[in-house]
Amino acid sequence: MNLRSTIIRFGMQAISLTGADRWLASAARGRGAILMLHHVRPDAGRGFAPNALLEVTPGFLDEVLTLAKAEGFVFVPLDEVPERLADPRPGAAPFLALTFDDGYRDNVVHAQPVLERHGAPWTVFVTTGFADRTARLWWLELEEAVRRLDHVAVDDGDLAIAHPARTDTEKSAAFEQLYWALRRGPEERLLAVIAGLAERAGVDGRALVEELCLDWAEIAALARVPGVTIGAHTLTHPMLAKHDAARARDEIERSRAIIAERVGQPVRHFAYPVGDPTSAGPREFAITREAGFATAVTTRPGHLFVAHAQHLTALPRVSLNGLYQTRAAARALLSGVPFLLWNRGRKLDVA
Repeated sequence: MNLRSTIIRFGMQAISLTGADRWLASAARGRGAILMLHHVRPDAGRGFAPNALLEVTPGFLDEVLTLAKAEGFVFVPLDEVPERLADPRPGAAPFLALTFDDGYRDNVVHAQPVLERHGAPWTVFVTTGFADRTARLWWLELEEAVRRLDHVAVDDGDLAIAHPARTDTEKSAAFEQLYWALRRGPEERLLAVIAGLAERAGVDGRALVEELCLDWAEIAALARVPGVTIGAHTLTHPMLAKHDAARARDEIERSRAIIAERVGQPVRHFAYPVGDPTSAGPREFAITREAGFATAVTTRPGHLFVAHAQHLTALPRVSLNGLYQTRAAARALLSGVPFLLWNRGRKLDVA
């Protein structure tokens, strides 16, 4: 675990130990929150697991939902979020909407039984290229390449990295250095560099997608399950803000049309891939609003407040992070206190 993760873990514990999750909750919790998840599956116990933040165990999901009920949260579908935010009456029970990005098969295998046991509706944001087997899980390709290589070397213009990768510690450092160097640059280079590393390491990117992601038949079947909503998550999972407006609009609008045709239902909700300020901003918020989506969600951290009713295509979420699967972390996240501190008291971040 790196220094930043360690600091966050201690911060979560401090919030719990000081009782800040109790005495600041009334100011920090707002009207409710949207939970963000990716993978839900048993702990594989891997030493080198740079994407572990994207997966939680079924047991932790169950613990979070049990705690949320005890804290007075009501579980709602995304369709209800705009109405609840627009309701001016104070004192309503806080709400929780659950969302799952990308369309992973483990959501059905491991998350669905937990959600049904709690009576919690949920939304799955589908990337059409994952269902088609035409898009790439590039962050997992990078992980698998580094896992198989004992030395990571990249020389691409102004990007030159050479890092040993024999031990888990070295592999983690190599992944971290290369991941963030690529994230800061153009997405075309990111995809090309990772494709080269994957080829060198013998990683089959398509096989990764086939193993992990739902296909169209599975998605259509899931769409018929009571309490399940299917949302759009683009065609190819790009960082939209790195591309021109025409590409961004096509990714957003055409993914919705394809999903609606495949599942036979309208698609009213959207999730921005990666979803941080470098990947989705005011231009993307306007495109989804103009396209008529009821809501669109980011990965910016935060609870929901009345002011968000005027910014329904720029909604923050609360990530259930696989690095912090403790009761103290769950209590802190549900209180909203970490985000009040992280956002320096601001309740709205749409810039």
